[in-house]
Amino acid sequence: MKSLSLLISLVFSLAMFSLPSLAAPPDPVQIESIKADFTQEKHLKILARPIVSTGTFTFAAPQSLRWEYRTPIPSILVMYEGKIRKYLRKNGEFIEDKGMRLDAMQVVLAEISSWLDGRFTENEVFNVSFPDEHTVLLRPKEKSFANLINRIELKLADRHGLLDSVTIFEGVDSYTKMTFSNRVLNQDIPTSVFSIQ
Repeated sequence: MKSLSLLISLVFSLAMFSLPSLAAPPDPVQIESIKADFTQEKHLKILARPIVSTGTFTFAAPQSLRWEYRTPIPSILVMYEGKIRKYLRKNGEFIEDKGMRLDAMQVVLAEISSWLDGRFTENEVFNVSFPDEHTVLLRPKEKSFANLINRIELKLADRHGLLDSVTIFEGVDSYTKMTFSNRVLNQDIPTSVFSIQ
């Protein structure tokens, strides 16, 4: 579950920033908020079929996030005012998972503000390359992090500043792919979205 939480945070981080265009770009998109649906496929060699999860995420600048799995197991990851909390659904209500380790997540989340500011290639965690005009490839600089994530492939959307998908390669025979849909940019998001009542 720890690595899943890290992947969720990492994918959120990557999905939120304003990507630099590889051609002559229009003015960069100032991202104030994003709402979207996602489908996640977890591929493992030992599985005949991938594990498919669906959900939604909501982001408001500078660092507020609600990442919600709706199927197959409802859970919510909330980041607000520098605090990260995870909630699991039990007996019809969401209960905070107090045992969640946050160390690795905090390292990744610290990178968000740089990515949102478009300072993507200045990243201290990843080496960045652009294999083609629709792909950004990230490889961890630190060997210890590379043991958890081999590489990350971002597929750019036609609309500047958004992603179509993120694929996280965790090893030779396992990867997680997230595909984004129904994206809404820069709507007002009430702060109540980032609290669990």
